[in-house]
Amino acid sequence: MAAGAQTDTPVRAGRVSSEILDRLPPHHLEAERGVLGSILLDPQMCDEVIPILRVEDFYSEAHRRLYRTLLEMRDNGQQIDVMLLTDRLRKNGDLEAVGGAQYIAEILQSVPVAAHAVYYANLVRDKATLRELIHAAAEILRDAYDPSQDSQQLIGQAEEKIFRVHDSRTLNRLHTLQEVMGEVFTLIDQRLQGKSTGIPTHFPDLDRLTGGLHEAELIILAARPSMGKTALACNIAENVTIISKIPTLFVSLEMSRMELVQRILCSHGRIDSGKFRSGFISAQERSALVKASNELSQTPLFIDDTPSRTVAEIAAVARRLKRRQNLGLLIIDYLQLIEPDNPKDSRQEQVARIARRLKGLARELNVPVLCVAQLNRQVEQGREIHRPRLSHLRESGAIEQDADVVMFVHREEYYYTPKEVEDMEREGNRIKGVAEVIVAKQRNGPTDDIKLTWLPQYTKFVPHSPQPHEELETTDAF
Repeated sequence: MAAGAQTDTPVRAGRVSSEILDRLPPHHLEAERGVLGSILLDPQMCDEVIPILRVEDFYSEAHRRLYRTLLEMRDNGQQIDVMLLTDRLRKNGDLEAVGGAQYIAEILQSVPVAAHAVYYANLVRDKATLRELIHAAAEILRDAYDPSQDSQQLIGQAEEKIFRVHDSRTLNRLHTLQEVMGEVFTLIDQRLQGKSTGIPTHFPDLDRLTGGLHEAELIILAARPSMGKTALACNIAENVTIISKIPTLFVSLEMSRMELVQRILCSHGRIDSGKFRSGFISAQERSALVKASNELSQTPLFIDDTPSRTVAEIAAVARRLKRRQNLGLLIIDYLQLIEPDNPKDSRQEQVARIARRLKGLARELNVPVLCVAQLNRQVEQGREIHRPRLSHLRESGAIEQDADVVMFVHREEYYYTPKEVEDMEREGNRIKGVAEVIVAKQRNGPTDDIKLTWLPQYTKFVPHSPQPHEELETTDAF
C-alpha cells in the first residue's frame, strides 16, 4: 500500500498540471468588443486606451486585427468610422478574417456609450496579464522537467520571468507639473539646509559635489588594478551601513566573503592588514578587532559572493532584499565579471547590455547602483596620459552612456618608484598617500576632482588632510 502511494503521487501531480494547462486561457471577449465599439463610437478614446492596451493583449485574433487597424488609422491621421474601417480592412485583405462587415456592425451596436472604454480596457488588460503569467509558469514547469537544467539557475530564471510580466504591465506614470513641484521643493529645502539629497558616502567633499548617491542612478567607480577601487567601494558600504544604517547589498564577484569581511574588519578597526594575515597582532589590535567585529555584526550589510552571477541573478537577490529589508544601496564588484546572457555576442555588445540592464535595475528598485569597473591599458601607456578619462572605460562606450555618474580612483604615487616619491616629497610635491576621486561625469551636477587620503596598511580611504601620510597612520582623527 505504501509503495502504491509513493508511485501514485507524481502521477496525480502530473495529471493536475496537465488539466490546468489544458484549460481555456483567461479572456473577456465582451470587454474586447467593448473597447473596439467605444473607439468606433468616439475615436478620441484611442488616446485613453493606447497607454493601457497593446495589440497582443486581445485574446481574439479578429479583435487583434481590428485594434491594430484602428491604431494605424489613428496614427495616420485618418477619420475612424465603420465604413472607413471596413474599406481599409477590405483593401488589406483582412475583412473576412475579422468576421466581415456584419460583425463590425455588431461590435458597434453592442456598446451603448463610449464612456466606459477605460473600464473595458482594464478588464482586457487584466486577462492578458493572467495569460502572460500562465505562459511564464508553463515555461518554468517545462524547464524544471529538463534534467540538464541547474536548479539554482532555474530559480533566478523563474523569478526573472515573473518580474518581466510585472515590469511589462507597469502603466505610464503621468504627473502634472504641480504634483512634481512639491517633490522638487522638498529637495531644494534639503540642499539649502546643507543636507545630502542622496545617500551620503560620508566623504564630505564628495558628498558636497554629488549630493550623495541618488536613487535610481547607476554610478560607475572605475580604476586600473591596485588603485583601490574595491577598497573605496568597501569603505562606502562600511560608512553607509554603520553610520547611516541603510541596508546595503555587496555583490562580490572577485573576492570571497571571507576576504571581503577581513578587509572591512581591518579598515574599520584600523588594524594593519599585513599583521592580520600573518596573525602577529598586538593586544591593542586584538581589542580593536573585537570592538570592530561587534559594531559590524549589527550593520545591515548583506554579502553575495556567488561567482559567475548574471544581471538577472543579481536582480533576483536585490528584489528579495528590497521587499524584505528595504534595500537602500546595491554595490557590485565588478562589472566586467558579470556573466553575459548570451555568450555568443561580441564583448562590446555584452557589456553594453549589462550596463543598460543595471541602469534599468536601479530605476526598478529605486536605489543607487554603485558598480565597480576596470579601465583599459591605455591609461598606463606613458606617464603623460596615465590620468584616467572616460575613453579609458574598458570594452564599451555604453558604460559611459548609461551611467549617471562616472568616477575614477587615481593615485599618482602608483606610477613612481619609492625613490622618486621621496624626491618629490622633499621638493614639496606631496603625492604619498594622496588619492583623487575624479568625477568625470555627473548627469545632474558638476564635475570636479576630490582629494582623499589613502592608508594602505588599513586598505582605507579617509577624507583628505594636510597632515603628512605618516602622521595619519597613528591618529584616530577619522
